[in-house]
This record gives sequence, C-alpha cells and structure tokens, in this order.
Amino acid sequence: MPPVLTGIVLGVCIFQVAGLATTLYLHRALAHRAMKVSAPLAAVFRVVIWMSSGIRPRQWVAVHRKHHAFTDIPGDPHSPKLVGFLAVQFNNVGLYRRAARDADVVARYSRDIRHDIWDRLFLDHALLGVGIAMAAVWAGLGWEVMLVAAGVHVVLYMFLNAAVNAVGHAWGKAPYPNTAFNNQWLAWLTVGEGLHNNHHAAPSSARFAHHRAEFDPGWWAILALSRLKLVSVRHRDIRLRQARPRASTAASPAS
Repeated sequence: MPPVLTGIVLGVCIFQVAGLATTLYLHRALAHRAMKVSAPLAAVFRVVIWMSSGIRPRQWVAVHRKHHAFTDIPGDPHSPKLVGFLAVQFNNVGLYRRAARDADVVARYSRDIRHDIWDRLFLDHALLGVGIAMAAVWAGLGWEVMLVAAGVHVVLYMFLNAAVNAVGHAWGKAPYPNTAFNNQWLAWLTVGEGLHNNHHAAPSSARFAHHRAEFDPGWWAILALSRLKLVSVRHRDIRLRQARPRASTAASPAS
C-alpha cells in the first residue's frame, strides 16, 4: 500500500480510537458520571487521550461542565450563538484553550477529577505524549506515513469535535426544548456526539439515542464493554432534566 494511503487509513483509525476515548471516558464517564470505567480501561483511555490529543482530562471536564452550566448564554465557553458559527467551527481549539487556562474554571468545575503522579510525570505534558505517538509511527512505518496520519487525525479530530459545538448549537432536529440540535450524520462521525439535543435533555444518561431512527455508536461500545465488566452504567433509562426553554422552539430543518 502506498505510504499516503497507509497514512490516510491509519489517521482515520487513530481518529476513531481517540473519538471513542473522548466520548466514553472524558464525556460520559468523567464529565457527567453517566457510567463508571474500570481502572484498567481508564488507564488505557488516559494514555490514548494523552498520545492522540494531549488533552488534560480535568481541563476538558471543566470546560464542558461550564458549557452545560451556561449553555448559549454569557459564560458559555464556545457558543455559536454568542461568538458566531465560524468562530466555533474554526477556532474551537482557541476557545477551549482560553477557558482551560482559567485556573478558577478548572478548580470550580473539575474538583472531583483526580490529579495523580501519572499526570504530574507524564499526562500533563501534551507534547511528550503526542511526540511518543508520532515517533512510534515514524519508527514502524516511516516519516511519510507519520506525517499523513498525523495530518488526517488532527484535521478530523479538531474539525468534527468543533462541529459538535458549532453545528450542534446551530441547526438540526430538536425533539426537546433546549438550545442544542440533533444531527444523525454528525453522530455517525463522532461516535454519537451529534445527538446533541438529546444529550442536553438528559446529560446524566450514557445513551444519546432516544428515538426511532437515532443511532449512537458510543452506546453500542458501552454495551459491549459492560458485558466484559469493564464499565457499569449509572442508569439505562432516559432521565430528562428540566430544560431552559429556547426563545423559539421551532427546529431548523435537519442537515
């Protein structure tokens, strides 16, 4: 297989693994406590996130929890209704970093997230983790594959995660009265994260698909891991929270 094609395939695979770790561990397990993850699997997720993105879990959790506390009102770290769709879609990383660097935000919204010796020695050093991953690919498959795989992964991870915040608060289907929207096409690409209206309606639920013709690949992974006794779900039924009504409950056409 040509190096470029190998790099593309590898980059997509890395993105899928990173996306799975993000939605299952950072989002559903840590940020919302919708499920518990066994210690061995949590260690795997932490290393995957470190080597694929360099994200510090307590910062990610803090930014996301603040988003839920101030959804689409002043205080939301990345609302397209406040800063514009393009700003979120193309500068989501900048908006995230601004909030993540605020020590008060991190202290307030992620005080329950542990910071242990592994964080201090390794996981807090983003460039180290990403550098090790890139060096491993370079050593095993060559520099061309490494560059292409890294480029594909970075573009997909940054662009599609930004789309969850941008598209997910701009248009789609809105079965529940909140300011987020469902987009099934985005859910296929982001391991279920595109069902954003459902998630805001029931943030403590590990399952994002609530209705017919909705599919949450992340939930399928959770069911498989549950059978292996690697995760335990907080509750399997959908428990809706009382939503803050939008100015207009009419949904935009589904994209």
